[in-house]
Amino acid sequence: MIELRPVGYVIGLLVAVLGVTMLAPMAMDLWRNDDNWMAFVEAAILTSLTGGLLALACSNGVDSGLTVQQAFLLTSGAWAVLPFFGALPFMFGAPDVGMADAYFEAMSGLTTTGATVFEGLDAMPAGVLLWRGILQWLGGLGIVIVAMVFLPVMRVGGMQFFKSEGFDTLGKVLPRSKDISAALIRVYVGLTLLCSLSYFALGMTTFEAVVHAMTTLSTGGFSTSDQSFGKFSGAAEYAAALFMVLASVPFVRLIQLMGGAPLQLFRDVQVRAYLRWIGYAVLAIVAHRVLVLGDPTEETVRETLFNVISFFSGTGYGSTDVTLWGPFAFVVLIAVGAIGGCTSSTGCSIKVFRYLVLFEAIRGQISRLYSPHRVVLLRLQGRFLEGDVVDSVIAMFTFFILGFGLLTIALSMTDLTTETAITAAWTSIFNVGPAFGPEVGPTGAMHAFPDSAKWLMSGGMLVGRLEVVAVLVLFMGRFWRG
Repeated sequence: MIELRPVGYVIGLLVAVLGVTMLAPMAMDLWRNDDNWMAFVEAAILTSLTGGLLALACSNGVDSGLTVQQAFLLTSGAWAVLPFFGALPFMFGAPDVGMADAYFEAMSGLTTTGATVFEGLDAMPAGVLLWRGILQWLGGLGIVIVAMVFLPVMRVGGMQFFKSEGFDTLGKVLPRSKDISAALIRVYVGLTLLCSLSYFALGMTTFEAVVHAMTTLSTGGFSTSDQSFGKFSGAAEYAAALFMVLASVPFVRLIQLMGGAPLQLFRDVQVRAYLRWIGYAVLAIVAHRVLVLGDPTEETVRETLFNVISFFSGTGYGSTDVTLWGPFAFVVLIAVGAIGGCTSSTGCSIKVFRYLVLFEAIRGQISRLYSPHRVVLLRLQGRFLEGDVVDSVIAMFTFFILGFGLLTIALSMTDLTTETAITAAWTSIFNVGPAFGPEVGPTGAMHAFPDSAKWLMSGGMLVGRLEVVAVLVLFMGRFWRG
C-alpha cells in the first residue's frame, strides 16, 4: 500500500503557497480602488487554510524522501488540485464564471497552455490579469523543476537518458535537487526581470511588461488584451521571439550560460536542432507569403518569426490572423506545435529530444533491414541510447497520438465541428494555446464551447503537460499494488 501522507503534505504546502500568492493581485486591485480585491481575500483565506490544514494533518507521515510511486502521485495530484484553488478568484469575483470556465482557465494557466475562455480582457480588473500571469509563471517554474528533478527518476518519456552516468547534464552541473531548483529559480527570475525591462523599453506599460514577461518566460501566452500580442506589434515582437526561444531551450544550459560556460548551449544537439527547425519553418512560410501571396518583406519576416516561435515553443501568443496566410502556412504551424521546445524547458508538446531519439531509432531500424546481422548502436549527443530510453520515447509518441485521436473524437461528440474538435484537441494535448473553428470567438476565446468540452480539454491539458505516461500510470492496478 502506498503511503499517501508525504504526498498530501507536499500538496498541502503547495496549496498554501498558492493562497499566499493571491495577495499580490489583491494588492493590485486594492491599489487601483477596484472592489474585486475582496474576491482574492476570500480565495486566499480559503486556499491557505485548506493547504495548511492538509499539510499539518499529513506532517506526521513525512520521511526523508519520496518513492517513485509517490513522485508519480505528487506530480499528477498537484497539477489536478492546484487549478481548483487557482480558479476560486475567477468564481468569487470578476469575471464571475462557473466552475467549468474557472477550472479551465486555471488549468490552462498552470499547464502554460494559454487557451482561454475569457473575453473583454482590456476592461478586466488588473488583479485578474495579474493572477492569470502569476498562474502561468508558477506553472512554468514548476514544470521545469518536475522535468529536471522528477521525470528522470520516474523514467518517463526517455528522461532517464539525462540520469545516465557520464552524460554532461544535471548530474555534473548540480548534483543535488535543491541546488538544481535554486539555480533554476535564479535564472528564471533573472530572465523574467530582463524580459520585463525589454518590454517596458519598447513601449509597454509597467503592468503590461510584467504580466507579459511572466507569460513569455513560462511560454504560457496569456495576455492583458483581447488582441494578444497584436497590440504590441513591432520591435516588441523581436524581443518576445528572443525570450520565447530562451524559455524553450534546456534550462540547465542557461544555468551553465550564466555560470560562464556559454558554449555548452550551442553544443547541445537539441538546441542546434531546435534552432534549425525554427529557421526552416520561418524560411518556408516567408517564401510562401512573399512569393505566392505578395506580402511585404519586413513585416512578413517579423510576423512569421514571432508566430512560428510562438507555436513552436507553445507560448500561443498571436500578433495576426495566421489563417490568412493560407493552408500551407497553417499546416506548418500545426506541425511545429506538435514538435514543441526542448526538454527541461517551459516549452510544450513532445519535445525536440524525443524526435531526435525517434529519428535515430528509425535510422537504426533501416540499417538492420538491409544488414540484418549488423550490430547497430544508437547514439545521441555522443552517448549510447539504451533500449529502455528508446522504448520509453516510442511509448510516449504512441500515447500522444492516441490521446490526440481519442480527445478529438470525444470533443466531436460534444457537438463541436470537426475543425474545432481537431484543433481544440491539438491545442490541449500539445499545450499550444490557440484553437480554430466557428465556435472559437473572434478574440480566440473558447467561452462558447459546451462545458463538457471544457472539462475534456482541461483533462487533455493535464495529461499533455505531465508527459502523458506520468498520468496514465495511475490507472494501472499494478501501480497501486506495487
